[in-house]
Amino acid sequence: MAIAKRAHWDSRTAFVLAAIGSAIGLGNIWRFPYICYKYGGGAFLIPYFVALLTAGIPLLILEFAIGHRMASSAPMSFRKISRKSEWLGWFALLVGFGIVCYYAVIMGWAAKYLVHSFTLAWGVDTKTFFFTKMLNLSGGVFEIGKPQAFLVVALFVCWIWIILSTWKGVKTVGKVVYVTVTLPWLMLIVFVIRGVTLPGAMEGIRYYLTPNFKALADPAVWHAAYSQIFFTLTVGFGVMIAYASFLPRKSDIVNNALLIGLANCTTSYVAGFAVFSTLGYYAHVSGTTVANVMKSGPELAFVTYPTIINHLPLPNLFGIFFFLMLLTLGIDSAFSLTESIVAGVRDKFRWNQKATNITVATLAFAVGILFTTSGGLYWLDILDHFMNNFGLFIVALLEAVFVGYIFGADKLRIYANDLSEISVGRWWDFVIRYFVPLVSLVLLGYSLKERILKPYGGYPRLAEFLGGWLVLLIFLIVSVALSMGKKKEV
Repeated sequence: MAIAKRAHWDSRTAFVLAAIGSAIGLGNIWRFPYICYKYGGGAFLIPYFVALLTAGIPLLILEFAIGHRMASSAPMSFRKISRKSEWLGWFALLVGFGIVCYYAVIMGWAAKYLVHSFTLAWGVDTKTFFFTKMLNLSGGVFEIGKPQAFLVVALFVCWIWIILSTWKGVKTVGKVVYVTVTLPWLMLIVFVIRGVTLPGAMEGIRYYLTPNFKALADPAVWHAAYSQIFFTLTVGFGVMIAYASFLPRKSDIVNNALLIGLANCTTSYVAGFAVFSTLGYYAHVSGTTVANVMKSGPELAFVTYPTIINHLPLPNLFGIFFFLMLLTLGIDSAFSLTESIVAGVRDKFRWNQKATNITVATLAFAVGILFTTSGGLYWLDILDHFMNNFGLFIVALLEAVFVGYIFGADKLRIYANDLSEISVGRWWDFVIRYFVPLVSLVLLGYSLKERILKPYGGYPRLAEFLGGWLVLLIFLIVSVALSMGKKKEV
């Protein structure tokens, strides 16, 4: 079936908002503040912004320039560089597919908590509510149990929302982002203002920003910084390549990359004030220290924050605001990952947009059911670790190598500069050809060494293999198989 002429964004604003929305997600609210606290407080900002300038923004420029020049999704863009590199584009999309499968489940949790906010149904013992009543968490990774019906329903609703957001591709996305990007930012500002005016807030902020410069000598700090930048900017997933492919031919590349990179990292920094000011307040009313209430990931959002909300004036209202903010942050990242996959399938096989949307969503929903079971949180944790610490860096390493040495970093730089108000110099060639591959290789080696020494999270080796290494191997095999198929012409 032939497809229509390639769509374009309605405006530069729509593209920028969509790319910012893809970059800004749940990790900005719970991952960045935690790793900042864990790795040197205010001192962590040094490696964080070094990583942004030496890898994050250069890779954004690379992906925008490749997508725009090739006017194709990630697989077809790499195919145009070399037919032997098409598989890398598919691998990037499959890594994104693995992430969106569990990302939608977390959105389902947020949707459920949004409903609970009207009655504060989580009660006083928020930890028991989340892990026992909500997730029915089992005693181990192989005690999978059965899916929780209400979580399956919530997951289904989230996928309906994602499908509708990408129903007509960028035409729909370009309209949705005006709400889903601006609304969470407004709510974040509300939380910052409210947070810093609470008793004990300054103690939390001091905990957030007090620098520990000795931490900069720890390789784990730099690993965390580059990991956070790679993940939070959504580079290596094929998203930015797909989004840039829908830009009109005369579109700025470098300015957009700078704007989106800085907007994302500013959001993370501001989110830290919202999180730590309220943690300081909670420590104040609990008679304990910030260190004792600081949590990471889901426990921060679904255990600590509901407890804090219980103590706030108008708790129902702040509960609604908080979980609505999580949902709107999550939806942009989710539908950007979905749209990049849909674009790849459409470019290769010439499928209809709506049929492809439904097919991808159905597959992701089916996989996501695993994460709604009693053992689902364990498998979610394993898959998240391997997608972000191995899959993502494999893509970053190889796309820098393919562009730097096969296509030509200088050729792509000249192309981007010809379209941009701000030009990048030959330093960009060096970064793409040498620095990014070296950093990615070192980070991969670091992660591999950690996994050889001990299994991730203390899980059994078999679980680590099934939920991590085997998934990556399957993605690799499928990527190669898809790249061997002949591209269907219009």
